[in-house]
Amino acid sequence: MSLLRDLALGARFALSGGREGWTRTLLTAVGVGLGVALLLGTTALPGALNARQARDNARSDYGASVDSGPARDTLLLGRADTQYQGKDVRGRLLQPEGPEAPLPPGVSALPAPGTMAASPALRELLASSQGSLLRERLPYTITSTIADQGLLGPHELAYYAGSDALKPRKEVNDAVEVIRVKAFVNNTPQEKLDPILALLIVIIFVVLLMPVGVFIAAAVRFGGDRRDRRLAALRLAGADRRMTRWMAAGEALAGAVVGVVIGALFFVIGRQYVGDITIAGLNVFPADVDPSPLLAAGVAVAVPASAVAVTLFAMRSVVVEPLGVVRTSMPRRRRMWWRVLPPLAGVGLLAPMMGRGRDSGMFNQAQVIGGTVLLLIGVTALLPWLVEAVVRRLGGGTLGWQLAVRRLQLTSGSAARMVNGIAVAVAGAIALQMLFGAVAVDYVKSSGEDTSRAQLMVPLVDPSPDTQARAISALKATTGVTGAVVLGSLDGGEKAKEPQHFTPVTIGTCADLSEAATLPSCKDGDAFVATGGAWEPERALAPGDTLYLDPTNGGSGAKGAEVRWTVPAHTRKAAARPDPSGQRRPGLLVTPGALPHDARLPLHSTVFVSTNPGDELAKERVLNVAAKVDPLTPARTLSEQHTSARFAGVRKGLYIGAAAVLMLIGASLLVSMLEQLRERRKLLSALVAFGTRRSTLSWSVLWQTAVPVALGLALAAGVGLGLGSVLLRMVGRPVTVDWIPVASMVGIGAGVVLLVTALSLPPLWRLMRPDGLRTE
Repeated sequence: MSLLRDLALGARFALSGGREGWTRTLLTAVGVGLGVALLLGTTALPGALNARQARDNARSDYGASVDSGPARDTLLLGRADTQYQGKDVRGRLLQPEGPEAPLPPGVSALPAPGTMAASPALRELLASSQGSLLRERLPYTITSTIADQGLLGPHELAYYAGSDALKPRKEVNDAVEVIRVKAFVNNTPQEKLDPILALLIVIIFVVLLMPVGVFIAAAVRFGGDRRDRRLAALRLAGADRRMTRWMAAGEALAGAVVGVVIGALFFVIGRQYVGDITIAGLNVFPADVDPSPLLAAGVAVAVPASAVAVTLFAMRSVVVEPLGVVRTSMPRRRRMWWRVLPPLAGVGLLAPMMGRGRDSGMFNQAQVIGGTVLLLIGVTALLPWLVEAVVRRLGGGTLGWQLAVRRLQLTSGSAARMVNGIAVAVAGAIALQMLFGAVAVDYVKSSGEDTSRAQLMVPLVDPSPDTQARAISALKATTGVTGAVVLGSLDGGEKAKEPQHFTPVTIGTCADLSEAATLPSCKDGDAFVATGGAWEPERALAPGDTLYLDPTNGGSGAKGAEVRWTVPAHTRKAAARPDPSGQRRPGLLVTPGALPHDARLPLHSTVFVSTNPGDELAKERVLNVAAKVDPLTPARTLSEQHTSARFAGVRKGLYIGAAAVLMLIGASLLVSMLEQLRERRKLLSALVAFGTRRSTLSWSVLWQTAVPVALGLALAAGVGLGLGSVLLRMVGRPVTVDWIPVASMVGIGAGVVLLVTALSLPPLWRLMRPDGLRTE
């Protein structure tokens, strides 16, 4: 009971100690509140992403196709996804086949032909001047709005348009198929989580949450010097040492409890603006950011309990006597031996998992978390010793430098606490960057597409020669188009009907065929046999052989042209090369002049379009033309890389967390800096009263920040490289260091500190006035 009484008395001092007590409590509460707000956001993030995924599954049509015929409850659906100025636009064309056709989530009624239901973001974009080109691509009248339950996030561009011209068709030549559905459901099998991705997720959470814990621990120690002087007065009034420690813990407990309340308010206020923020293309609805009650209760209990524990731990080296605080004398040098134990223990936990890779199952999460936390804790343990050891040997220099060094020599612990959070964040970021860089090659792979030869690929789904000729002419005449390569394809067989062997035939001009093979020489009327293609035809062809172009194939239900053609006698071999999409075309390469003149062969053509690099809207015009030819066109821009969807999701989560932690770092550092300036107010006023120039004091404050930051970032780089090396060995990768990202992480950390220091200069100048010595 006596402990509870001492805690309550300390809390009373914090809450009713006049202006001084309230100021310290408020600073502590704000510092703790920032950390609590981020912790609540972190506990809510998995739920937000799960809600987003659940809405995506509820509206999915992948795997929902049914093979039955039209019915009262069926709906024809065509996928009309596109891109606009780098943003994905999700589109679906809908045609009900009965009165009970299913409704997509978020849509109250199926749109009539020529109309559409649009997301709020798409509606806003189409109404603005920036959406003028997209309006040409989506010539539908907006009659309704998609509700939140039908969208991934508030900024998603999506629409459902009505149609009366859809016919079921299978996917051909990269074309989006038109399917018949009875419900919106995702029946595609779920991919199992890769062990390395699971490890990445665990490391991300540890790296992002560790700085939060460090900042909260530093915030509860704000105003320690003044608090200890008050406790010395209580010793004079009869309190013993045990009572002073628990009263100090009570003050910290009061600040932490108020901080939890303020943090909850920060979280509630910040959540209202979540929908306005998009990071790495990902945004969520504010209602999704709902922390788990159990985790939120854990935060509410753990933070005050940690405040008490941290304060009791800090008070172990402070002897509060009735006539003063022993800490104001020459402090005892810090010992190093126990400070290296946490990182060594961390390495000991992680070392047994080295070399496991992804073939040995999941990594032990408790072991990974424990080892990583201990290694990062090593930064907070070693930094005070390092700062003390370095500043003890400093001296000389300008007056501002000497004032800074002397201050650091007296209170190196406070300086180290301020830098601990940024050092832990940088160390974790370096390790995470090393791990990301090493495993990215498994998830970010080359697509084989060559964007230097073409920037867009437009498959022409309608095989009619007249339709294709008009589409090709329209594409070539589009403003901003500098070139177009047209490669048509069809099959050839040894029989006119039901052939047993098929030979791919690619048709194009000499210039076009040169994009698919290295031709020895070419003129219209030539033909070539491609060698070194993606696969060899089942039946080798030779000049003079008979081939039936587009034979009838009952297996696919398609009636062909069945054009009899003799392979020209002057047919030569040509080495196949990847076309702009990265595909090597096997079989025959034929110019139009080598085909029968009266043949009207249905082709599945692909147009590779090159655009003027200086015309940013040329690609949008090309996509508009393609959409006019076929609203379900699978036309798209070419990309040299393909990224795994799950890896991309993990990376987006990292970007969101890193942005939040950076904001916390900046805000917490600013609060910490203001608290230290408040502690030194009378000292600064005294120096100004004695004639010290403000520029000298400003440089002094800058050096007091710069020295610990430099030492902290150097230590963080070392620990981060060590942790990154261990993680690389765990996933079976050689230890390599890309120094540019490492330098970037260090530079970002230094930049945040310099920005905070610059923001603290105006309050510093206001404090540097002689009237600050006035007391009541």
